[in-house]
Amino acid sequence: MLALVSTLAATPPLRNRMSASPSSRVRSKLPVVVALIVIAAIAGTAFILRPRFESAAPQIAFPADLDVLGVAPLEIEVTDTGTGLKSVTATLSQGGTEHSLAAEQFDSAVSGKKITVALPKVPGVKEGPAVLRVTARDASLWNLFKGNVAVLEKNVTIDITPPTLELIADDRYVNFGGVGAIVYKASADTATSGVKIGERFFPGFPGQVKDHPDHFLAFFAHPYNAAPEARPTLVATDRAGNAREMRLAYELKNVKYRKSTLAISDSFLQNKVAPLLADAAAREGAPKDVFVAVNREMRKENEDRIAAITSKATPSRLWKDAFAQLSNSKVEANFADQRTYTYNGEVIDNAYHLGYDLSVTKNYPVEASNSGTVAFTGDLGIYGNTVILDHGLGLFSLYGHLSAIDVKAGDSVAKRQILGKTGETGLAGGDHLHFGIYLDGVAVLPVEWWDQKWIDDNINPKLEGRSGQEIAEAKPPVKHTRKGGGKRRR
Repeated sequence: MLALVSTLAATPPLRNRMSASPSSRVRSKLPVVVALIVIAAIAGTAFILRPRFESAAPQIAFPADLDVLGVAPLEIEVTDTGTGLKSVTATLSQGGTEHSLAAEQFDSAVSGKKITVALPKVPGVKEGPAVLRVTARDASLWNLFKGNVAVLEKNVTIDITPPTLELIADDRYVNFGGVGAIVYKASADTATSGVKIGERFFPGFPGQVKDHPDHFLAFFAHPYNAAPEARPTLVATDRAGNAREMRLAYELKNVKYRKSTLAISDSFLQNKVAPLLADAAAREGAPKDVFVAVNREMRKENEDRIAAITSKATPSRLWKDAFAQLSNSKVEANFADQRTYTYNGEVIDNAYHLGYDLSVTKNYPVEASNSGTVAFTGDLGIYGNTVILDHGLGLFSLYGHLSAIDVKAGDSVAKRQILGKTGETGLAGGDHLHFGIYLDGVAVLPVEWWDQKWIDDNINPKLEGRSGQEIAEAKPPVKHTRKGGGKRRR
C-alpha cells in the first residue's frame, strides 16, 4: 500500500503531462523553423543578387581586316549582355610609350558601346609597328566586387601617308547628264579608287588600258540632277583609310532637256495606275492619292532597286563599240524630261523620265543594245516587265514595259540578241520600249552610247593607252556655247 502511494505521488497528474507536451514540441522545432527561414532568406537574397555576380566578361570586337591604322577613324564595338559595361579604355603602345586613345566611365551601366579612335588627335604617334589594346570592365560584383575584365590586343602597323595619284588622260568636255572617262595611276598601296561627285561614287578598274596593267580606267557621270557647278574628285584610299584627292576639271556642255505637262485622265487612273497598287483599299483612295502612291512612292522604290542592281559592277568590259538603238524605232520621249502631272487642271506631281521611250509596231522584238550579261528580269513596278543587262565596268542598259521576256538572269547575250517583246506593262500609256542607260546606279544620257564617234573620241583612245595630250592633239577644236557652271536650260 505504501509502495502504491509512493508511486502515485511520484507520477505527475495526467493534465499536467498533457499540457506540457505541445510546448516541448514547439521548443524542439523552433530552431528548425528559424534555420529554414534563414536558409530561405539567404536563398532569396542569392537569387536576387545572382545576376549581379555574373562571371561572363565583356566582348570586344575589332574590324575583321584590322592590321593597319591610319588617319581614318577606327570604330571598335564593345558589348556586355550581363550587368552592362562600367568602363572602356583604348591605348596604343609604340616604342615603349603608351598613348591613350579613348577612356570612358559610365555612371549607369550600358549594354553596348561603339568607341571611335582617331590617330590625328594623338600627338607623338609615328609610322611603324604598334600594339592596340582595348580594356573593358563590367558592373558585376564578381571577383571581389571588382567586376569582369576583358582585354583585347592587336599588333598593327601605323600608316599615315596617303596613296599617290597621277592623272594620265581626262575629258576636256562632258555633257550635262552624260559620262566622262579618265585614266589614272595609283600607288600600289591603294585599296579603292575612283571618282566621286557629291554622294555618288564611280569606281576605277585596273587592267583595262592596253599595255598598261597598272593604269585604272574610270567612267563617271555629271548627273542630270547635279548642280552645274559641281565637279567630281578623283580619290584613292589605302587600307588604313588614308585618302588622296585630285579635283577634275572639264567644261560642262549644256544639254537641252525638255519640260512637259501631262494631264491624267480617270480612265488612265482606273486602268493603268490603280492596278499597280497591291493594297485594294489604296486603289479606292482619292485620285490624287492613288496617282502619287504609284508615280512618287512606287517610282522611288523601283528606282532604288534599279540603283542597287546597277551598282554591282563587273570589273571587265563586256561590250564593244557603240550601243544599238532598237531597230526601226522612233524616239517619243527623251532622257531627263521633267514632267508635270495634272488632274482636272490641278498639279498633282512631278517626275523625271530617266530614259528614252522608243515606239515601234506592237509586240516588236526587243534587241540587246550591246553584249553583256542579264543582271535582272521580272516585274519592276512602273517599268512593268523589265530586263537589265550588265555590260561591265559599271555600265548597264534597261528595257522596260515588255509584254514578254525571253532571257533569264545570268544569261550571256550578244549585241542585237532578242530579249523579249515590247508591250505596255507597268505605267505605260501604250505599246513601246522604255530604254535606259545606267552607270554605277546613276541614270545617264543614252544618246552618247549610241554614237560611235563619241565612243571613238572619248573612250577608245583611252583604252588604247593614249595620254591626255595625245588625245587632245588628235581632236579638232570643239565649238561650244556655254561654259561649265552655266545654267542648264529645261
